[in-house]
Amino acid sequence: MKLSKQFSRAFLPLLAGLAIAGQAAAAEKFKVGYLRVMDDAQAIAAYEGGFYKKHGLDVELVEFRSGTDLIKAIVGGQLDSGVLGFTNAVAWASKGADLKVVGGAQLGYHAIVTRDDAGIKKVEDLKGKTLASQAEGSTADTVLKGVVLKEAGLKADDLNIMGVSPQVAVQSLVGKRVDAAFLFEPQASIAKLIAPVSQIYEIGEVWPFPCMVVITSGDVLKSRRDAVWKSLDAQREAIELLEKKPEEASKLIAGYFIAEPTLKTLKQGELPREKVIVDAIKSQTFNAALKQKEVDRMQEVAAIMQQQGSLKTRDGQPFKVNSILDLSWQKERKL
Repeated sequence: MKLSKQFSRAFLPLLAGLAIAGQAAAAEKFKVGYLRVMDDAQAIAAYEGGFYKKHGLDVELVEFRSGTDLIKAIVGGQLDSGVLGFTNAVAWASKGADLKVVGGAQLGYHAIVTRDDAGIKKVEDLKGKTLASQAEGSTADTVLKGVVLKEAGLKADDLNIMGVSPQVAVQSLVGKRVDAAFLFEPQASIAKLIAPVSQIYEIGEVWPFPCMVVITSGDVLKSRRDAVWKSLDAQREAIELLEKKPEEASKLIAGYFIAEPTLKTLKQGELPREKVIVDAIKSQTFNAALKQKEVDRMQEVAAIMQQQGSLKTRDGQPFKVNSILDLSWQKERKL
C-alpha cells in the first residue's frame, strides 16, 4: 500500500502532463467546413487523398447543409476555415463579422435544367413556370435574380422560385413538382441522367464568377496563419488532381455524392458512380488563386446584393470587397 502511494505521487504529475498534452493535441485539429456539392470538391479530395496530412495538418472535415450554417460556425469559432459562396462572407462582414477570404475554389457552375415536357427552350420561357433554386440570399439566388433573369428581361415575380437543396431540386424535377431547376454539379449531371430533362443555360459560359472561395476568421488567420496556409497548399494540390487526373480524383470523392456504387439512368442503364462524377469534375473550373478579374467580378456581385437589399452597409456606401480579402498566401506562392 505504501509502495502504491509512492508510485501515485511519482506518476500523477506525469499523467496529468500527458492529459494536458493530449488536450492540446486535440485542440490542434484544423477544422474545415464543406458542402456536399462539386464546388467543394477540393476540400473533400484534399482530405480523402491525404493532402492535408502531407502538409502537416490533422484535419477534421465537417459537413454543413447550407452556406449560412457554415459561416455561422466560422464566426462562432467552431471552424477554422470553409469552402463556400463568398456572398455569405460579404453579408456577415457587412454586419461586423471579422472574416477573410484567403483563396479561391471554383468559378461558378450553375445550370438551368428543364423538364422536356415543360416547353422551356430558353431562359425567357421560364415566365409563369416553377423553378427550384437555392435559399434566398445565397450565391445561387443572387446571380439567378441579378444576372440570369435580368439579362432575359425577367423579374423574380415573373416565375415561382422555390428555395431548396440541390438534392431536393433533383427529386422535384423527377417528381414533376417543378418545371426547371438551377443546379450545381453533380446534381445537374445526375438530373440529366435519371430524368427526361435538358440543360438550356450555364452561367459559367456567359458570366464566369468566383462562386466558391476559402474563408476563415480574422482571429484564426492571426493565431494559426501557418495552418491556414498549409490547408491552402493541400487544397491547391487537390485542385491539380481534379484538373489533371479526374478519374483518380473521382475515386476519392464519388461516394460523397452518390451513395450506391452505380446510378440507374434512363438511357445508359447502370453507370458506375465514378463515371458520373468524372464528367461532373470535367465541367468545373477550379481556381486556387483569385486574380484581379475575379476580384472585380466579386465586387459586381456585391453591388447586385446591395441592389437586391440582401447587403447593407452602415454608411450606405458600396461595400468594398477588398476589405475582406487577404491574398498573402497566393502572393507568397507566386500564383
